[in-house]
Amino acid sequence: MTPVLTAVEARVIGSLMEKEVTTPEQYPLSLNSLMVACNQKSNRDPLMDVGAAELQATVDGLMKRHLVSDRSGYGGRVPKYKQIFCNTNFGPLQFTDPERAIICELLLRGPQSAGELRTRCQRMTPVADVAQVDAALEALASHEMGPFVVKLSRRSGARDPRWMHLLGQEALAGGAAPTVAMTATAESDAGPAITAVASAGRPALADRVTQLEAEVAALRRELETLASQLPPG
Repeated sequence: MTPVLTAVEARVIGSLMEKEVTTPEQYPLSLNSLMVACNQKSNRDPLMDVGAAELQATVDGLMKRHLVSDRSGYGGRVPKYKQIFCNTNFGPLQFTDPERAIICELLLRGPQSAGELRTRCQRMTPVADVAQVDAALEALASHEMGPFVVKLSRRSGARDPRWMHLLGQEALAGGAAPTVAMTATAESDAGPAITAVASAGRPALADRVTQLEAEVAALRRELETLASQLPPG
């Protein structure tokens, strides 16, 4: 099952995936460089202000979950961190370059349309056209180790539907933890799109819809468990 990330965890993983490709000469990242990447003003939505203590606790938690590593001996006295969530020798999850760029952009900026993703993924990998993005999104939605993305219903006045990652909820300013209410909102947003696919009457798509609904239900249960463990207030 795909990991469930808090807002700050998603920002950390997304930032490490981004810098690994866009600034390989500066990667892996020290804690200070990672904090700058998480809090940067460009290509981030929402903007965050993650402090050093919160970031260190988040990185430590991700290391315990084997999603981040500092054990490769990068030299020097300052610990440096790299993501081992995907496309590494430390785990089986391997994405194509477009799939990897899409996951990264969704982690950094939340739900986006295929057209927006095509434009924003260009800085990490060449993308020929929107059709290539659509194919990568469909592959991520039906991935044998996923699904990793889901199509949301088209918003009023919007031309294209958006896609959301299923590694957690959309990042919130200040790193607030995901809540059951947010999950319900995401399910409501995704519901009409799922219903529309089911009504198409194609057995393979109907099976996929059933699987997606099960994954969303499992995600909701995990978030309910996390919410029950949070201190009051």
